[in-house]
Amino acid sequence: MSHKSADDFISVKMEYADDRKIQPDRITYRLIQEYIEEKYGFKVHTANIAEVKRNLGLPMYDAPNAVEELKRPYKPAPEYKVEAIKDALRHFKVID
Repeated sequence: MSHKSADDFISVKMEYADDRKIQPDRITYRLIQEYIEEKYGFKVHTANIAEVKRNLGLPMYDAPNAVEELKRPYKPAPEYKVEAIKDALRHFKVID
């Protein structure tokens, strides 16, 4: 390596619009949860998101930590959470 200093520098200035949102490549459950908490002020469980996706026929991935038998009985998501999840899926353009 050389201990010489650079002769010239290139300065680059980039401006971005404040309202421009970059659409992520992959919509994760965490993104959906953050959107719902920010917009609606309540949290949703990943099981509720999976339930809505399953009911809509969206592709699902096998969870590596899935269990054969649940520790407690599953309770379906309340209607207001289902609507919030559908809104989040529309926001991320997963559904129309």
